Amino acid sequence: MLGLPNDVTACLFDLDGVLTQTARVHNAAWADTFNAFLRRYAERTGEPFRPYDPGDDYNRYVDGRPRADGVRTFLASRAIELPEGNHDDQPEVDTVNGLGNRKNVELLHRIHTDGVLPYPGSVRYLHETVRLGLRRAVVSASANCREVVTAAGLADLLEVRVDGVVARAEGLRGKPHPDTFLAAAARLGVPPERCAVFEDALAGVEAGRAGRFGYVVGVDRVGQADQLRTHGADIVVTDLAELLAEEPT
Repeated sequence: MLGLPNDVTACLFDLDGVLTQTARVHNAAWADTFNAFLRRYAERTGEPFRPYDPGDDYNRYVDGRPRADGVRTFLASRAIELPEGNHDDQPEVDTVNGLGNRKNVELLHRIHTDGVLPYPGSVRYLHETVRLGLRRAVVSASANCREVVTAAGLADLLEVRVDGVVARAEGLRGKPHPDTFLAAAARLGVPPERCAVFEDALAGVEAGRAGRFGYVVGVDRVGQADQLRTHGADIVVTDLAELLAEEPT
């Protein structure tokens, strides 16, 4: 009924791009943040301005990673180093944390203005996992996970939440490390080999494979099916509803 191996008893879902249509909102917030910084950097150094690419740059360096890791990884791709700063740096400060906080300001503005929509196929899939008695967790790098899940009307369908807030409090490494997925499995009381990971980010499927989870489902929303497979997905779908037609394996 769910297109999963028969011994899988728990589902660990990424949020943005898997359950909710917020990946594009994150990407737009990153574009605003990085391009404003890159313009300042070009003026200061005399180097040509090369804008953030919402396709390649987002998928390779930012998607699925904790906010500060996304800043570090993207800037490293441009050979730019910034001071770390502090977690509560103001958004106007050019530090790793300052840029991350600026992105969060942009993101929250867009969420509050436009709202949050879940993917209909993901909602159908979640209801089937509930009906069939599978355990369910959301695993996200976002510090706004609780707000997004609630705004999308999914809170009652998910038992456990491991997000950016939990990761920071417990010292969990972000994706592509498997720590947050492992923490979610532990909270559900299900061993990793009996959990399925659902991810749209390359870093996320890497995390699923690194944690030796029983099944890794890649969700291809942007045309990167081959990369998802290369990074560790056992199967790639464009929408979770496709799995409802799959025979169990």
